[in-house]
Amino acid sequence: MKKLTDKIALVTGAGRGIGKVIAERLAQEGANVICISRTAANCQQVAEGIRQQGNKAEAFPVDVSSKNAVYEIANQILSRYEAVDILVNNAGITCDKLFVRMKDEDWEQVLLTNLFSAFYVCKSFVQPMVQKRWGRIINVSSVAGITGNAGQVNYSAAKAGLLGFTKSLAKELAGRNITVNAIAPGFIATDMTQSLHETIVEQAKKCIPLRRFGLPEEVAAVAVFLASAEANYITGQVVRVDGGMVM
Repeated sequence: MKKLTDKIALVTGAGRGIGKVIAERLAQEGANVICISRTAANCQQVAEGIRQQGNKAEAFPVDVSSKNAVYEIANQILSRYEAVDILVNNAGITCDKLFVRMKDEDWEQVLLTNLFSAFYVCKSFVQPMVQKRWGRIINVSSVAGITGNAGQVNYSAAKAGLLGFTKSLAKELAGRNITVNAIAPGFIATDMTQSLHETIVEQAKKCIPLRRFGLPEEVAAVAVFLASAEANYITGQVVRVDGGMVM
């Protein structure tokens, strides 16, 4: 029995990495997945792959750091669907530099993409959820938003902001049967971590009790759970998927 049959799910940053696998897993559980990515080729490829597996997906290339672009595509989507049932705010970028070398645009673009976009997306789709009296919002944060990380003042601030956003929105929407939760991945084997030097990878693994990087599938499994009826009584929570790195 599929857990998300006939649900409409929207995933930002679905063109690669964790977002891609979350989109695929939601589709496998019966959801009609709307894949959002800044790069048209990436999100279209993901949606096509999902359809080839016999599942439902469509692609919309959108730069979620632009509120006007988000609001415009939301109008298109809501003209076709009564509501989006599941929102996964996963879009994220890094621009790592020590604070003294960080430019204004490095700060601004990371905050816009990683934090402001979640506001724009939720602002666009929450009202129909409220009217339907059912919804799931899942924000993909990071352990860097919990512990901080040298060289990532912008990224850590954005991901920490996403946690406060999650907890506050969960309190506002609980009365409408809408849950809002966050996932905080640690080191996950994606394109982003594959670019790290081998020495840094080995040092990182020593800080992880399970002594390995996580898999995107392990993050996606949590997203599917939080989107399902099995998580009906869970809201305002931060689920760390980090191999025990943060206790």
